[in-house]
Amino acid sequence: MELDTVEKILDFAIEREEEAAVFYTDLAAKMDQQHMKDVFLGFAKEEKGHKAKLEAVKGGHELVLEKRKILDLKMADYLKDVKPTSGMTYQQALITAMKAEKAAFKLYSDLAEAAEKQSMKELFLALAQEEARHKLRFEIEYDQEILTEN
Repeated sequence: MELDTVEKILDFAIEREEEAAVFYTDLAAKMDQQHMKDVFLGFAKEEKGHKAKLEAVKGGHELVLEKRKILDLKMADYLKDVKPTSGMTYQQALITAMKAEKAAFKLYSDLAEAAEKQSMKELFLALAQEEARHKLRFEIEYDQEILTEN
C-alpha cells in the first residue's frame, strides 16, 4: 500500500486501530478471570475510540497533536515473546499487549521518518504517541500487578 495521501494514511491507521480492537477483544476472550477480560475489553473500546477519532479527522475535523514525549520503561525490550493462547495468565497477556503496542509504535515512527510531507510526518508521529501511551499503561500495570507481587 502506497501511503502518499493523507486519506490513504488515515485509511491505513483506521485499519490498524480496528485490528487492535479485534486483538484486544480476542485477548479478553482468552482470559479466565473476569477482571482480566474487563481490562482488555477496555483497551478494545479505547482502540475503537481512536478509530472514531481518525474517522472524524478524515471527515474534516482537526487532529490535535500532542508534542509531549511519552516515557518508555522499555519492559517489552527485555521480556520474552508470548503467543496468545486460551487460559494464558494476566502476566502473559500484558507481555503480549506491550509487544503489540511496541510494534505499532515502531510502525508509525518508521512511517513518520519516511514521510516526505510535513503533514503526514506529524500525523504518523501523533499516531506513534498514542501507541506509546498504550504501551506505557501496560508497562505500569505490569510493574504494579506483576513485579510487585514477586
